[in-house]
Amino acid sequence: MGKQPHLLVEDGDVNDLAIVPGDPGRVDRIAGHCEDVETVAQNREYKLVNATYEGRPLTICSTGIGSPSAAIAAEELSAVGVETLLRVGTTGALQSGIEIGDMIVATGAAKDEGTTKRYESATVPAVADYDVLSALVDAAEEKEERAVEQRETAKGATGDAGSRVHVGPVATDDAFYAETDEYVREWEQAGLLAVEMEAAALFTLARRNGIAAGAICTVDGNLVEGTQKGETDAEELPEKAKNNVERAIEIGLTAATRC
Repeated sequence: MGKQPHLLVEDGDVNDLAIVPGDPGRVDRIAGHCEDVETVAQNREYKLVNATYEGRPLTICSTGIGSPSAAIAAEELSAVGVETLLRVGTTGALQSGIEIGDMIVATGAAKDEGTTKRYESATVPAVADYDVLSALVDAAEEKEERAVEQRETAKGATGDAGSRVHVGPVATDDAFYAETDEYVREWEQAGLLAVEMEAAALFTLARRNGIAAGAICTVDGNLVEGTQKGETDAEELPEKAKNNVERAIEIGLTAATRC
């Protein structure tokens, strides 16, 4: 088998687990926590790096924005031997009380996008792999417990560390600028925790290709409460969300060592 046409990798080029952020710039940020970092390929929205975290070899591969490009990444990574996909990204909350900077671990994703419909019926669920999901939840809860202990020790106070972990279903949507109030109300009433743009495709393609997938995202706004990303690149993520992207990366890497 030759090189994949978009990722430009072939068998032997990547490791069996891939952390898949959307943003190519976040590949370097994740790699900054790792050792033995080596850039493998870069083409369009896809940047691939091999690295080691606490002795665990892994690949970091950006997917770009949305399900079409995420599906291409999932298909091509699966074709060259990746067995686990672990999304680390950002998301907009759909329930009151979920704060900017909180973590969402997705158990499944509503398929409100067009890509998966080309593969299968919308009634077929897009769900996270149980072992990957469990590793993410355990790593997230352990990190928050440590953060609370550190805060209490430092200030002699009790309470949370300002970054709760929410576990449940999300929505995956194609049209960032067409998320109307009606859509938001329907998602909220259905009990979906947040909306993002890639998880349904990753969960679906992983299942269909016989591999595993999971996702953890930092909340960068709350659509129900009217808080959103900033309007410029410098303001794209609120400060608390910027800080907690780092926490999500650390959680994802810890989970990777257990998958």
